[in-house]
Amino acid sequence: MDQLATVALDLAAIAVLAFAVYYPRHRRRDLAVAFVGVNVGVLAVSMVLAGTTVGAGLGLGLFGVLSIIRLRSREIEQSEMSYYFAALAIGLISGLGTGVTWLSLGLVALVVGAIAVVDSPALLRRSREQQLVLDRAYTDETEARAAVERLLGTSVHRLSVRSIDLVSDTTVVDIRYSAPRPGSAPARHHETIDTLQSQETSR
Repeated sequence: MDQLATVALDLAAIAVLAFAVYYPRHRRRDLAVAFVGVNVGVLAVSMVLAGTTVGAGLGLGLFGVLSIIRLRSREIEQSEMSYYFAALAIGLISGLGTGVTWLSLGLVALVVGAIAVVDSPALLRRSREQQLVLDRAYTDETEARAAVERLLGTSVHRLSVRSIDLVSDTTVVDIRYSAPRPGSAPARHHETIDTLQSQETSR
């Protein structure tokens, strides 16, 4: 009965994490299925290891090995990787336990609840990050920042130049910025833009 209760707790938790939290937000069925598969596999192995004298040590080793697996099929966002590790953690907590206890219930709820909160669209919902290809080779980062702010109509918090191609006259930049509030007019940076335009005219 204890093992059945453990499996039920694990399946309920991973179902909530994958199909009630992750899928409605990210809409990737393949990863939702992968999270469940990884979780159930880890649970099964952990339950076998729990019956041996070295179960806990091997379980932690298993977690370490699985945590460094690099998924090469498609790109995975950092926020999506958190679901992957959560699925591993839930499987290990459930599988290595001696049964369903208040501690295991609390830890599983903590993992699911933490992911649900920190990945909520309401948290830092205006924060954005993008990689842009600018149609000019900017050797001056200040000019590149001004061009991006003119394009987006908002301030850029951080800009990193990834590459400058003088042959094709392009610049690749990573940017971090806050999206304008809904209904608000785009911020205009007249002084910066006028300076940039005057520099372009003088060339």
